[in-house]
Amino acid sequence: MPDSATPGASATGDGLARRRRRRWLKGGALGAAVLLLVAGGTGWALYARLSDNITPDEAAARELARYDEERPTALVSGAQNILLIGTDSRAGDGNGEYGRDSGTERSDTTILLHLAADRRSATAVSLPRDLMVRVPACPRTGGGQAAPSFAMFNTAFQTGGSACTIRTVEELTGIRVDHHMVVDFSGFKQLVDAVDGVPVCVREPIDDKAARLKLPAGRVMLNGEQALGYVRARKTLGDGSDTDRMDRQQRFLGALVEKVRGDGVLLNPVKLYPVLDAATSALTTDPELASLRGLYRLVRGVRDIPTEHVRFLTAPREAYVYDSDRDQLVQPEAGELFARLRADRPVEVADTSPENGGKSPGDNAGNSPSATPTFRGSTAAAPTCE
Repeated sequence: MPDSATPGASATGDGLARRRRRRWLKGGALGAAVLLLVAGGTGWALYARLSDNITPDEAAARELARYDEERPTALVSGAQNILLIGTDSRAGDGNGEYGRDSGTERSDTTILLHLAADRRSATAVSLPRDLMVRVPACPRTGGGQAAPSFAMFNTAFQTGGSACTIRTVEELTGIRVDHHMVVDFSGFKQLVDAVDGVPVCVREPIDDKAARLKLPAGRVMLNGEQALGYVRARKTLGDGSDTDRMDRQQRFLGALVEKVRGDGVLLNPVKLYPVLDAATSALTTDPELASLRGLYRLVRGVRDIPTEHVRFLTAPREAYVYDSDRDQLVQPEAGELFARLRADRPVEVADTSPENGGKSPGDNAGNSPSATPTFRGSTAAAPTCE
């Protein structure tokens, strides 16, 4: 929608902010294109290094191929679903401080990103790690076969890695996962440090020993170590729930995007290279995405998505009926959300961030057509700091 058609937009208000964000999205594609164009002569060495940084998840590809007949069928040609998995691996410099390395990993954060076939909208759905789900029979990462179980969602990764997590998500949602990306603690910290930190707004002072995080109230620039504690903390931030933590993670992603855009990183190959080096070094992806060219093909199609159509939400959840420390999906809302994503139909979100007063979805229901359900969440156009 043109900015001039947006109620209340002005050259100094929301309209200007939206135009800047759109320029950022186009600039991101341009920055990646610059790197691709110099992929000759001396530029080829840099291009090859960035591509070689990415680890192809060949084992998951083989495993998913074995179960291909059991997996959901994509209903809408051109729509894409990417599973983003953040793991709690303690491997790497300094990561042992976050707990003992048991030799296994769990998915600390999982986001299902749906890109509409017309590339006019994107929806990122956080899946609670404590959600009770059916985990299918999966080959164990260390050998052997695990029987089907009813367990917390994040045990799927611990049991059978990314392939088991993908199959669990597909069984839970009925949505075909086209691509996946995995990043660990170390990679996350490196990316934040590569952009020289990310600003966030802290409403009250934080002193969380478990998260190794101590921050004053107000606007704070987080380095990689602090950012990791900020997005993982549960005991002293908000209401202590995983839902509140996921809301914070979504706002942090928005702040990270804004930091990169505001510093002109995406339009400057000299600044962009260290960011891409950190990002690609942190990634394990399906083989199709495991190159700079593969990633570029993915982002090229989303460069024109208006930020107000980039939606963040958490799968509707509530306390598990048999254990209040676990989660279960709220029905029929969760089923409706997944059905709309399968069919590539639009969803609306209500901004529940502290910056917007923590409104409930019902407070914003009048802003959306009655035929389009509204879910708890926010958009990339929402302010991350005021």
